[in-house]
Amino acid sequence: MADSSIEWTDATWNPVAGCSVLSPGCTNCYAMRMAARLEAMGIRKYADLTRRSGTRFVWTGDITMDVGALKAPLSWKKPRMVFVNSMSDLFHDGVSDGFIRSVWATMESASRHTFQILTKRPERMAALSQSLPMLPNVWLGTSVESAGFQWRLDELRRTRAALRFASFEPLLGSVRGVDLTDIAWAIVGGESGPRSRQMESEWVHEIRRACKSSGVAFFFKQWGGPNKKLTGRRLNGRIWDEMPDGGSAICAARPSLPTR
Repeated sequence: MADSSIEWTDATWNPVAGCSVLSPGCTNCYAMRMAARLEAMGIRKYADLTRRSGTRFVWTGDITMDVGALKAPLSWKKPRMVFVNSMSDLFHDGVSDGFIRSVWATMESASRHTFQILTKRPERMAALSQSLPMLPNVWLGTSVESAGFQWRLDELRRTRAALRFASFEPLLGSVRGVDLTDIAWAIVGGESGPRSRQMESEWVHEIRRACKSSGVAFFFKQWGGPNKKLTGRRLNGRIWDEMPDGGSAICAARPSLPTR
């Protein structure tokens, strides 16, 4: 386990490492940069997962399924929100169905934790979810970076899940009129780090209005930019840390905020 600085979770768990660039939201993925650093530090789990392309590192498409990490959450005594595979995508084609089932078995056994799984491959998640147990402590979500990828929400709606959520991060374009039916939680954030692309405030307000009209919890993660600390997290003069029902584990560690 690694305690996480990601605003909407407590910790990360990475039984899988490595990925592939799939859509524009992947272009400046922080995990590619981090994987290259970890390989340079001699951590074998990240060997050969990235290659240099000009002045940056990109995914090779190779995947590491770390059997040794599978049981880790069972030893964490304090209940936590756990982001699963911050360094990969559990539903990448290179991750076997059997390994995904092993991840599910651990999450079922570690029922004191709440696991958050985010994918850019919701079509595979939807298909596999039909034969996986629907666990009350597992939230399933997908990433939508612009209007051209709203179809991922339709696949998410086909997914058997106790709770579904959408991450509009990095938000690269308007998703005006987005359908949030059967979605409980929306995370919105701008891209950060080197080569980050700008997020327009109106794009954020469009999602905020959609959440309000649909009764969806709204979490504004960041404005982003080369230095996200400078741009901060305030929208309309306040922090938006709304959580869906069932999100009390993370909320307990934070000051309470008005919901709307």
